[in-house]
Amino acid sequence: MPELPEVEVVRRGLADHVVGRVITSVEVTGARTARRQPGGAPEIVARLTGRTVSGARRRGKYLWLTLDSDHAAGADCLLVHLGMSGQMLVAEGGAPPVRHLHARAELDDGRELRFVDQRTFGGWTVVPLAEALDGTGELLPAPAAHIAADPFEPGFDPLVAARTIRRRDTEIKRLLLDQTVVSGIGNIYADEALWRSGLHGRRRSGAVTLRAVTGVLEHAREVMADALAAGGTSFDALYVNVNGASGYFDRSLDVYGRAGLPCARCGTAVVREDFMNRGSHFCPVCQPAPRRSRPPRRSRAPRRG
Repeated sequence: MPELPEVEVVRRGLADHVVGRVITSVEVTGARTARRQPGGAPEIVARLTGRTVSGARRRGKYLWLTLDSDHAAGADCLLVHLGMSGQMLVAEGGAPPVRHLHARAELDDGRELRFVDQRTFGGWTVVPLAEALDGTGELLPAPAAHIAADPFEPGFDPLVAARTIRRRDTEIKRLLLDQTVVSGIGNIYADEALWRSGLHGRRRSGAVTLRAVTGVLEHAREVMADALAAGGTSFDALYVNVNGASGYFDRSLDVYGRAGLPCARCGTAVVREDFMNRGSHFCPVCQPAPRRSRPPRRSRAPRRG
């Protein structure tokens, strides 16, 4: 699934090529693409046709387009669910259709915005904007109002996020992936940030110092900034920008996807283990696993007699 850097690459492309354009017509052919819209594809077509794309926004992994310069609470926006393989591509008018093309919007400059989704987990939904529930005053698509700020937002406070992580006292990687604590960090960059910090993902967050947790968040921001500079992480042709170019940060990953290969820091073979229906990658020397606590001994019942 695309994470913050990949979504930001797409957002920047939309800002460059789509913002300011009028949507002259819309076609939604994939039934699953419109499954989150109560009125289905006809409602998406009706609510987008004739609108002007006024902004391309993102928080964490969430991406949306604002419409008609109306950024007030309750105004419509197009929430884009990229899912596992969704792509937002800009094509020249008259370009032949491509495989897995499920929605397209013709623009007033003759080009068209396409939604291509091989695995069909993604989709489009026209929803109202609402104030974020974290009290920052940011306007988000209503279905995403619960997600926390991401490390690139001016209002993000790593100290506050670190205190929340320590207070919840569970496996630290589980909290890094919790989008209500800090948004934008997915499996790839959680593994990379933990490796840079020398922490195992199963460490209890309450047993890690506040300084160390803050350090993990700082490393997460750093590794995502590095990925963003490289155009995102692409393991196949699915993660692309609006022009169809793949990112190449996967060449610079230190542990994710490198099971059995030597750790870049100490040379020990990287290990992969199952975690939350995903794979966690870590160095067993640089990131020692926490000791598993033994179950308490059962006290014997006193003998009678």
